[in-house]
Amino acid sequence: MDTNSSRRTFLLAGAGLAAARISAGAALTARQVIDRVKSNVGIPWRAQTVDNIIAGSEETPVNGIATTMMATLDVVQRAAAAGRNMVITHEPTFYSHQDTTATLKNDATYQFKLDFLNKHEMVVFHFHDHWHARRPDGIATGMVRELGWEKNVDPQNARQFLFDAIPLGRFAKDMQSRLKIGVMRVVGDPAMPVSRVAASWGNVSLNPGIPLLSQPGVDVLVMGETHEWELVEYAQDMIASGKKRALIILGHVVSEQAGMKYCAEWLKTFITEVPVEFIAAAEPYWEPGKTR
Repeated sequence: MDTNSSRRTFLLAGAGLAAARISAGAALTARQVIDRVKSNVGIPWRAQTVDNIIAGSEETPVNGIATTMMATLDVVQRAAAAGRNMVITHEPTFYSHQDTTATLKNDATYQFKLDFLNKHEMVVFHFHDHWHARRPDGIATGMVRELGWEKNVDPQNARQFLFDAIPLGRFAKDMQSRLKIGVMRVVGDPAMPVSRVAASWGNVSLNPGIPLLSQPGVDVLVMGETHEWELVEYAQDMIASGKKRALIILGHVVSEQAGMKYCAEWLKTFITEVPVEFIAAAEPYWEPGKTR
């Protein structure tokens, strides 16, 4: 037996095991988390996107991950308290879709939030464009599951849902209960039968709002928010002209929240080294006369 060859084999094997132990023990970085997100989202990563690190460094070792609809100060404080130093948020952290901060440099609220993130060595990753572009849409998947609408999906159009002529008032109340909404706004006749619903989670502008509401057979358009002087006014005029239509305005946060709850479940399928949890962003509105 060649003892030198055997010794080399033993040393190489030992080196391989040591390397494996080092690799296994190495801290997962924010960059590695994002790389896995890119590899698993199922679509090419766009060159132009808001999906970027908004605060912190990509080289930061990750102790835990929190997903959320909106990285409010309250959410990042709760994440830090739970030992989650990476926050994956669907909506902006600094008050504009692009997270532009040039005009906020001297703003006390912005600085307080930024100082908190820096002090706790937190990383915030904006995950909007690709979570929506994923097939199926990650936000829509979570919302449909939360509402229990899987059986109501129109086989011909995944953004429409079929129901058995439920009165609008009862239909809206059921949504409010399932999503635990404190403040919901509805435009339309409470007695109107609801058979076909179109959903557009989050913000809906005048276009595509008008085409969605005007589709033949659609009774209700469900959304997160819209300008009252645009789509709400259009819906009022549509109803006044004799058409049977309605809007249900959930509020932006609650209209996409369950999509980020689902995101935490999705992340757990390929990130196992650190804890991953969903932290709900608080609904911002409350109704006078009712306790929150």
